[in-house]
Amino acid sequence: MVRVAAYVYPGWHPIPERDASFYPGFTEWDLVRDCGPRFEGHAQPKVPALGPYDDRDPDAVAARVGLALDHGVDAFVYGFFWCRTKRVFQDGLDLGFLGSPLGRATPFALMWANRMPRRVLPVRRDDLPIISEDRLVETDVDDFEALIAYVGERYFTRDNYLRVGGRPYFSIFDSTFFIHELGVDDARRAIERARAWAKERGLGDLHLAAIDPAAHVLPHVREVGFDSITHYVLLPDWKGPFLQDYAERAAISAARWDDFARIGGLPYMPSVAPGWDASPRGADFGPKRPDKYPWSPVVIGEHPDRFEAALARALDYPQDELVFIASLNEWSEGHYLEPDERFGTGWLEAVKRARVRRRVRR
Repeated sequence: MVRVAAYVYPGWHPIPERDASFYPGFTEWDLVRDCGPRFEGHAQPKVPALGPYDDRDPDAVAARVGLALDHGVDAFVYGFFWCRTKRVFQDGLDLGFLGSPLGRATPFALMWANRMPRRVLPVRRDDLPIISEDRLVETDVDDFEALIAYVGERYFTRDNYLRVGGRPYFSIFDSTFFIHELGVDDARRAIERARAWAKERGLGDLHLAAIDPAAHVLPHVREVGFDSITHYVLLPDWKGPFLQDYAERAAISAARWDDFARIGGLPYMPSVAPGWDASPRGADFGPKRPDKYPWSPVVIGEHPDRFEAALARALDYPQDELVFIASLNEWSEGHYLEPDERFGTGWLEAVKRARVRRRVRR
């Protein structure tokens, strides 16, 4: 049976690194609140119907997780920010999600977000790289084994940790950078040692998923040792026009799923998103906005009915493991399931309807 897993961004609480970079108490709720419409018909700001929340608060998190579970989400994949033993945003998972009885009983997994948070938000300069060097998370064979040992001891051992084929599920957000940095041989060696560590501790083998592998990396993911391929947000054409239609982009993305599986030689697990608009993360340049993230592209025409159709297509894709939704709560990038003032619980209702449609067809 296919399970639906929603990605979770655990960055909705202050951390010392952002206090130092911005101001004490900064969170991205400030960006979400302050983003107004930047062109005619622009659906900004995105306003959470349940209000902004601190994701260290187990009651606030449980309320939103409970809604998602009630509407057909089966599991949650938390972004896990790790850089050579340094963690950030850990309290969203450890205190908020696992701090509640509901979270301790709900299936969850980890996605290694091999990035560090931005030091400038909203982004105010268009002459800098989209991903600055200081945000890239370096690793090596020893560090990757240490990462797996850390999460294995603290999370894989939990009864509610998500498993695929009986194996703990773990994904790497930027699989392209991971393979580039280590090279094919060391990436394979790192994964082999991580698997050996897990087996020696009685955790069994791992299920490792490569997220967003670039075209030149895709042919190597199997030989490196990954078990499946998926994406985080596979919706916009990053080099396309500023405004892009949701239904058109969702259909084009779905048409690529078979190619990812064929070229990568691994099962592909689809990921769909309710929308995409990272405008809150970029300063308002007016009509002279930069033609790159976070200013463009913007997906328009998003609607729960269109999202339902995209999710239903993913649920019908011929694999019986996981379908991902990006995401539960990426408000500052415009993809979330949590209720908003525009559609109420419409995004969640779309998940429920898509699940019902699949059961009826079967």
